[in-house]
Amino acid sequence: MINKFRRAKAILKKYNQEHLLLFYKELTKEQREILIDQILTIDFGEIIGLYEHSKKTINDKDTAIISPLYHYEKNLIDAKEMQGFISIGEDIIKSQKFAVVTMAGGQGTRLGYKGPKGTYELKFEETNIKKSLFQIMCEDLKRANKKYNVTIPWYIMTSEENDKKTKEYFEENNYWNYPRENVKFFIQGKLPLIDVDGKLILQETYLIKTASNGNGNVFNSMSKHNIIKDMQSKGIQWVSFGGIDNVLLKNADPLFLGLTIAKDQKIASKSIFKQDPLEKNAVFCKKDGKPAILDYDEIDLELSNSKFDNGMYKYRDSNIISHLMSIDAIIKIKDVKLPYHRSYKKNAFVNEEGMKQVPDSPNTFKYENFIFDGFKYFDDMLLLRVNPNEEFAPIKDFRSEFNPDTAKEKYEHYWKNHKF
Repeated sequence: MINKFRRAKAILKKYNQEHLLLFYKELTKEQREILIDQILTIDFGEIIGLYEHSKKTINDKDTAIISPLYHYEKNLIDAKEMQGFISIGEDIIKSQKFAVVTMAGGQGTRLGYKGPKGTYELKFEETNIKKSLFQIMCEDLKRANKKYNVTIPWYIMTSEENDKKTKEYFEENNYWNYPRENVKFFIQGKLPLIDVDGKLILQETYLIKTASNGNGNVFNSMSKHNIIKDMQSKGIQWVSFGGIDNVLLKNADPLFLGLTIAKDQKIASKSIFKQDPLEKNAVFCKKDGKPAILDYDEIDLELSNSKFDNGMYKYRDSNIISHLMSIDAIIKIKDVKLPYHRSYKKNAFVNEEGMKQVPDSPNTFKYENFIFDGFKYFDDMLLLRVNPNEEFAPIKDFRSEFNPDTAKEKYEHYWKNHKF
């Protein structure tokens, strides 16, 4: 333990983070071991490098050449063609070459809920039944299994923070009778939070505050935890990626799958139409000829209102975190270091007196990468615009339009009109 302490102290001195040992003498033996082990596993060079780099580039303008990314509209696809695309997708699902990844590493903090976000429950008034987000997602997959007489492999990305409770929740609910041998969990990566002065913060006197490093880490985590190898052993050729919080997410969509294959693409995303030209939503585009996302602060009114000759808007397709990738595409970018994006967050911390302090305003930087950061490694992708009333009802918080009541209302309305 003495040697480990010396190594940890040397690392902290190198990166000017000695304050993390401020309470070391007051800790129990077990707490000291937790803190020292954590220090030795953190890549301080990476987090400090991200902090310094983002200070230099935060005001830099993106100089990439912006051009539109063509999209298909689901409701404008010819009925005969649509059936052909559906048949292609159904053949893949029936042949057991399709899998689903659910990204569920978050907590329900913004909902005032303690626990994994996937365990958050909605109460449906007409039936007086409560369903968690995990149960809703599971039922969606079970419907596909029944329709195609298969069991779709289901991979769930958790975080260190919620992995244990997520697994316990599945056990408590007997996996909602989903064949458990076809459900696998894997943990996404994380990074420390850092304050405006470049100092890591303490969550407890013996614990450094960390957070998940974004859904773009899914590829690296799949590789690290042998998920890709498991998919290959099962003959999986296509993988659907989606977030846990969208209660209308269609995990197994044969049209989406078949259209992507028919158009000879390796990656695809669904989008919804951005109604307000200056709404604060990122949209799909191409940057220097590669698929990308255009952030809302890069969009002016002229750009947002520009149209193709057929009258369709060029830059109005918002990301709904519903993606499709071939296994070859996943393998291509599994080891790529995707860029990190900086966000400014409010986080409680242990102050110099050893007391937990809750700030009144944002005080820390969080670094995340996103799935769409991997799109630039491909020449093109398929984009399918869908109806938000049929496929987009996420739950974010109680203050925005993406709240539990609205999601519940859209979910109930959809299933009244779409009996399985």
